[in-house]
Amino acid sequence: MLNDTARASLRAIPAVLLGSLLNILDGVSYGMIIFPTSAPFTDLGPMGVSMFFVSCVLAQLCFTLGGSGFAGANGSMMIEVVPFYHILAARIAYAIGENKPAEVIATTIVAYALSSVLTGLSFLLLGALRLGALIGFFPRHILVGCIGGVGAFLIETGLTVSMRIPDDDFNIDLETLRFMFLEPQNLALWTIPLALAILLRLITSRWSHQLIFPVYFVVIPVFFYVIVAAARCDLDELREDGWLFDIPGGINGQSESWWKFYTYFDRNLIHLGPLWATLPTQFALLFFNILHPPLNVPALAVSLNEDVDTNKELVAHGYSNILAGAFGTVPNYLVYVNTLLFYRVGGDTRVAGFLLAAATTILLLVGTGPIAYIPVPVVGALIFVLGIDLVKEALWDTRHRVSRTEYITILSIIIAMTVWDFVIGVLFGIVISCFFFVVQNSQRRSIRAFHTGETMVSTVRRPSAQRAYLKEVTKQTTILRLQGFLFFGTITYVEEAIRGIIDAPSWQRNPVRFLVVDLTLVAGVDMSAAEAFVRVQRLLAAKYVTLVFCGFTVDSPVGKALESVGVMNSEGVELFSTLNDAMEWTENVYLKAYFRSQKLETSIPFVLPGRQDVDVISSYQSSQNSAGSPRRSMLFEAGSRTIANEIRSPPILDNTATEPFLTLVRAFSSFGDFDFSQFRLLVPYFQRMSVSEGFVLWHQGDNSDGLYLIESGVLRATYQFAEYAQSIEESMVPGTLAGELSALSNLPRNAKTVAERPAVLWKLSNESLRRLETEEPNLARMFTHMVLKSAKIDYDTLLAALAGRQ
Repeated sequence: MLNDTARASLRAIPAVLLGSLLNILDGVSYGMIIFPTSAPFTDLGPMGVSMFFVSCVLAQLCFTLGGSGFAGANGSMMIEVVPFYHILAARIAYAIGENKPAEVIATTIVAYALSSVLTGLSFLLLGALRLGALIGFFPRHILVGCIGGVGAFLIETGLTVSMRIPDDDFNIDLETLRFMFLEPQNLALWTIPLALAILLRLITSRWSHQLIFPVYFVVIPVFFYVIVAAARCDLDELREDGWLFDIPGGINGQSESWWKFYTYFDRNLIHLGPLWATLPTQFALLFFNILHPPLNVPALAVSLNEDVDTNKELVAHGYSNILAGAFGTVPNYLVYVNTLLFYRVGGDTRVAGFLLAAATTILLLVGTGPIAYIPVPVVGALIFVLGIDLVKEALWDTRHRVSRTEYITILSIIIAMTVWDFVIGVLFGIVISCFFFVVQNSQRRSIRAFHTGETMVSTVRRPSAQRAYLKEVTKQTTILRLQGFLFFGTITYVEEAIRGIIDAPSWQRNPVRFLVVDLTLVAGVDMSAAEAFVRVQRLLAAKYVTLVFCGFTVDSPVGKALESVGVMNSEGVELFSTLNDAMEWTENVYLKAYFRSQKLETSIPFVLPGRQDVDVISSYQSSQNSAGSPRRSMLFEAGSRTIANEIRSPPILDNTATEPFLTLVRAFSSFGDFDFSQFRLLVPYFQRMSVSEGFVLWHQGDNSDGLYLIESGVLRATYQFAEYAQSIEESMVPGTLAGELSALSNLPRNAKTVAERPAVLWKLSNESLRRLETEEPNLARMFTHMVLKSAKIDYDTLLAALAGRQ
């Protein structure tokens, strides 16, 4: 065991050296800018470095000791918080007054620690409630814009650090440009680190070895001191000219104590009022912080080919940040790039992670004295590199990956953060994203499809004459299928489309009786859209058009939205849970309207169980819809060509006709001219049987035992298809066939069939069918032809219903 640990420790040495070097580079560059460079924070760079290393050590220990699923996870300070920290510090300094430096610094450090606690609590809550995936729903381009804003801030910070000027004194104006370009000393101070940063990116664009970055920043100080030694320059003069950091105590070798920032935690120095006033900025900072780990962790898991639990990682981040707050330091997180490099050089064990934590602790205890001998261009170049990378990631890398409006949003956020501040930039990004969301979605039509009743039919198997009748009259039914979220930006197009249906030219070509609005694919309805349906209902009611809603229930979000404006309780409005139910109801109304007008309503029991709106049917005979009504005329003309022929058929009028002859005629009477008398020869081959409600005739997959002719009652077939999660149901009413395809093909049943109502059936068994083919071959061929023709129509109907689900 000991030997294994020793071997793992030796193997981890390269990774620990690399990780320590990265922490030194990050600590010097980003720790130095935790505090602004303006008064009273001018000399707090070393204290910021100490706070950086304390946060690093806490995060590293928390992740290494089992908090993270990544064995070699590298924890470090969140560098993206720096712009927000400068805002916090500036506001606290303004509220307390720069003439009280100790109180300003103490309150600022407490504000930083408070941000860590708030961040930790948020991570802990997200992880405990397993809500890590929710962060992925936040618009990515807003985060990209914020990242670009951080990059712009770092470039600006690189300029201020390189030229050693306070943040408050740096403004993009003519005087600043003169200061930067017309004074040779200042020009050299910022152009050299910028050139070093650009050179590094040119090198890494051609070679991608992971050691290039750390080695580059080790070589630069070596060259610096080689040049200094060759030129025999005085270090004090270089420090005075801004080429070396002016660190208190660092010049004579006396390092500032790493724990100095703890001396400011004096409740007599802390001002609660200014601290409370920073909460808006704290929440903006919190909002930005919690977006990173849920994005970094999955990306790192993919890069390392490891399976980790994002919610567990969030819990670990929660503990590490609460610890950071308790120890009075800044937020931290798992660093994607550092961890990836750490793994690639052998740091894929918890031993390596623990050794990195120990090495970082040593760096912390050594103190900040050595910073006095680090060339300023090295730190400036580090800051420029990250700033350029973030701006490039936001503006260049996304130019072909985002839409034009998203790119404008990204650019606007960067400009807002640079010109004003980060809180305004984040809020501006959210506002402009909402604006573009409304604009873009208002241009996307919520209308998925328009159909008429002749193409979108219910899954009810009806006698051939009724099917022929419905094929003509259901042109009066218009189906409007909607999708997405209906709100004030999209409902306008829907309302215009509905108005177009009842406009004079369209109305003359095709008068509508039912408007079926299918909301199955609608995610929600806002108040503006719901009120638009109230206007639509009034418009349709004036034309005696029934508005039929389907695809939702009253207690669903869509139902509650429509219920809140009262449209569901309006006269002339119907609701069904599915489109199939809605189409079945409209077809029944058409049939019942015709039979009632002919006083033959009970002659054929075609109506399925369920609601029947007598007022809708009666409206066909109302004074407004009687003489000259194109809708009523269409019904009666279609009925006279289809159903009336069946009723007036000579065999039907023959008092000697009996079952199943009458039902056979009803099933096939609309298929063309043929000799009805031949059907009488089929009667002996059928066997009568009565079934009670709920009786199962067969299950899906059973062997076929024959086909069934329905004299009375209703059968319901339930289909289970592999490509559909839900079953498909088909109703079979009197005058139709059941089980005909499996009987003729001698294949297993393709559905489960149950008697929905007590039924009288006539069975043509497989044995009887073979006997018919032997004894009456011509009749058998004619009957098979008629059955296949009927089955083709039924199959097309079922396919249309399936297509309606897409």
